[in-house]
Amino acid sequence: MQLEVRLFANLRDYLPKDSKGQVKVELPEGSTAADLIKHLNIPRDLPLIIMVNGRREPENHVLQDGDRVGIFPPVGGG
Repeated sequence: MQLEVRLFANLRDYLPKDSKGQVKVELPEGSTAADLIKHLNIPRDLPLIIMVNGRREPENHVLQDGDRVGIFPPVGGG
C-alpha cells in the first residue's frame, strides 16, 4: 500500500533532504503506524503525535492504502 507521509519540525531530519518534509512510502498491507515509524528510522524513545487523515491515532492503528499520515513532535510552550 502507498502512504503520503509528512514529518514536522525536527522529525524532517529523518527524510531525504530534497523531500521538503513529505514523501510517498510503500508498506505491506496491514502495517501499523508503529511499522511506519520503524520504516522511517525514527527512534522509538521519541514522543510523537500521529495524525492519520486528520485524526489523532495510536501507534497500533492499522494504516490503509492512500492514508495521509502526519507525524509531529509534542508541542510545548507557555
